[in-house]
Amino acid sequence: MIGTIFRVVGIVAAVAVGLFAVTFAVYFFNLDMKLTAALSPLFEKHYDKIDRDKHL
Repeated sequence: MIGTIFRVVGIVAAVAVGLFAVTFAVYFFNLDMKLTAALSPLFEKHYDKIDRDKHL
């Protein structure tokens, strides 16, 4: 019983440390903004097609 509790706590801790490592790498290397910059042409192409009300 106690062994399974330690196993579950260990798995939860390992998952938490893994998620922290991934989010830290994204933050440290600024990967979110690099991805946004890479996808920017697709976003611009999509939003340029949208009809807008030009009357003020």
